[in-house]
Amino acid sequence: MSVLDLVRPDLRDFAGYSSARRAGVGGTVWLNANENPWPGPVDAGQGLNRYPQPQPAALRDALATLYGAAPEQVLVGRGSDEAIDLLVRALCRPRIDAVVIASPVFGMYAVSARLQDAPLVDVPLIDGADGFAADLDAIGAAALARGAHLVFLCSPSNPTGEAVPLQAIAALARRLDGRAVVVVDEAYGEFSDQPSAVSLLATHPNVAVLRTLSKAHALAAARIGTLIAAPELIAVLRNCQAPYPLPTPCVTLALDALAPASLVRTRERVARLVAERERLRVRLADVAGVRRVYRSQGNYLLVRFDDTDGAFARLLAAGVVVRDMRANPALHDALRISIGTPDENDAVIAALHTERAAA
Repeated sequence: MSVLDLVRPDLRDFAGYSSARRAGVGGTVWLNANENPWPGPVDAGQGLNRYPQPQPAALRDALATLYGAAPEQVLVGRGSDEAIDLLVRALCRPRIDAVVIASPVFGMYAVSARLQDAPLVDVPLIDGADGFAADLDAIGAAALARGAHLVFLCSPSNPTGEAVPLQAIAALARRLDGRAVVVVDEAYGEFSDQPSAVSLLATHPNVAVLRTLSKAHALAAARIGTLIAAPELIAVLRNCQAPYPLPTPCVTLALDALAPASLVRTRERVARLVAERERLRVRLADVAGVRRVYRSQGNYLLVRFDDTDGAFARLLAAGVVVRDMRANPALHDALRISIGTPDENDAVIAALHTERAAA
């Protein structure tokens, strides 16, 4: 069974919008896209008067090399959010094909499912002595029972920080072969010691992997996300994508960030963030009122407090903004703290120690 059998039947042969840049023709006088022939006053030589390539070959090649994939397995879009939305819209018929998640987790999976009116099936993470963990047996059973076409695994998971073992992902993909696509969201993969699930694609065509330049590569504002999947699925999603998803300045920034010298610096910064993550985890565990600090393979820590209201207020009073997780019932006493610079992390500790002194 092909992964294309999981695509909505009405979209399997959908050609999408044939933009001027997808026509595949070449020339020196470009009069096929109703563009302004003169660069604008803010152009600075970037050619912003011309529409960009939908999937620039140089960027696809660079990302394929970075992630250990083939260019035809790569779709580049506006952050991981666009890829999540495309997957749900292309694979899930409204009110029929379900999406499986394991909460607490990144909220865009549920948002995209709701916008598509796809049934959402939640198999909550298990909070144990070693931290949160996904119940992959229950996830597989729920996917089969509810007719899911998509299963989202966040690894490392946001906000809980745990990674899903590669062997377990492979076992789930085998169980769901021909029934669902297992999407592994590796937005924080650079901060983890877990090998990438991209290595599973050769033997498990129903595995897809999300990556991004927003986190480790410090390009959150450029909105460059990547989906790595079977070429036939990538081709379908390209036809469902907006005509020009990648602004030329963002592509230029991404290529600069993927140059060898930039990658060396990125790896150095990742190592520093991982070291700071562990330093902050140890320091937080010694703060009065901190009930639990979860180990994390991302660039953040999930922390439970005896008095979360007070901790949150004290941090804000010190100018430190963290993510309030209390709206999630499983995290009613928790805050997620991104790892900052050493000085920023020290500010977190200082604010919370102030809370202890005032108590």
